[in-house]
Amino acid sequence: MKDMVQQAMQHGALGLSTGLFYVPGSFASTEEVIELSKVAAKYGGIYISHMREEAAQLIDSVNETIRIGEEGGIPVQMTHHKVIGVNNWGSSVESLRLVDEARARGIDITIDQYPYTASQTGINALIPQWAQEGGRGRMLERIESPETRATIKSEVVLKILYDRGGGDPKNIFISRNAWDPSMAGKNLAELTIETGMDPTPENAAEVVFEILKGGGATAVYHAISTDDVDRIMQHPVTAIGSDGPVGIFGEGAPHPRQYGTFARVLGHYVRERGVLTLEEAVRKMSSQTALRLGIHNRGLLTEGYFADIAVFDADEIIDKATFEDPHQYAVGVKFVLVNGEIVVENGQHTGRRPGKIIYGPGYYDNN
Repeated sequence: MKDMVQQAMQHGALGLSTGLFYVPGSFASTEEVIELSKVAAKYGGIYISHMREEAAQLIDSVNETIRIGEEGGIPVQMTHHKVIGVNNWGSSVESLRLVDEARARGIDITIDQYPYTASQTGINALIPQWAQEGGRGRMLERIESPETRATIKSEVVLKILYDRGGGDPKNIFISRNAWDPSMAGKNLAELTIETGMDPTPENAAEVVFEILKGGGATAVYHAISTDDVDRIMQHPVTAIGSDGPVGIFGEGAPHPRQYGTFARVLGHYVRERGVLTLEEAVRKMSSQTALRLGIHNRGLLTEGYFADIAVFDADEIIDKATFEDPHQYAVGVKFVLVNGEIVVENGQHTGRRPGKIIYGPGYYDNN
């Protein structure tokens, strides 16, 4: 594994990332991640982590991330930092305090965030990690087994009540289902009622099992507080990212972050609510990110840099995508230049694609 990290860094990777919440990454020990991080650090890389837990065990996960940065000798990023679950709201006060204390003693730790009170990931997020070990087949065997089904179900119920479910099945919306597209846009409470059952967490857990047996699905989870979003956003080392994939227009009911993240920050959080100043918001979405990832000569409007420029109307820019109707483009962006070429003109894409591959620091050291 260390050899693979070394090779990837030499080929131009920006650093090492982990998904410690997701199977099989969840089974990696802290010590294993530290050893791999040491290799990436030799090449000037960064460690970026989807932390092990963002609900009740959030603070433990923040401490683990800090430890990896400290013992691995590597810059570390808490990616899309949030606090999940009503009972855990407010924990960002403690998580940000830990970040400040770590930075004060010389650990290079930073944060990124998307500006929404809902997350998106697979419906598997409701299934305990131990039950997913070995892949889909083994998971389904455990769900059908009399010895393990009740235990798994009780843990799903707890996740609906105190974790990503935000206390109620109605807070979990199916965003994409390849084997049954009719589910897209419906929440677990609605789907439970459609089966003839009351929309209790226990009955919703049974619907989750049926979705998994059918082939799985992606879901949006409404379980984050506005106060935590604001507090994390205002922290000086927090950058903005969408955490959204490139989707197909009109397909499914995706998280609106795919369409609206950056315009939402400038329109809603800057102009409408004053959570950030315009200048600070722009910095968090441009130079701060470029500097953090070691991307040279980008992220600033300055002589000698590549002309990557977005021209927007600060009085008009806003996201249009909603959870109910996500396939809507933002408005207010007039021009976009990539490497000096206009790719968006008067709000319309020109068809030009002048992008270039950006290599990480290890590539420059070896070429």
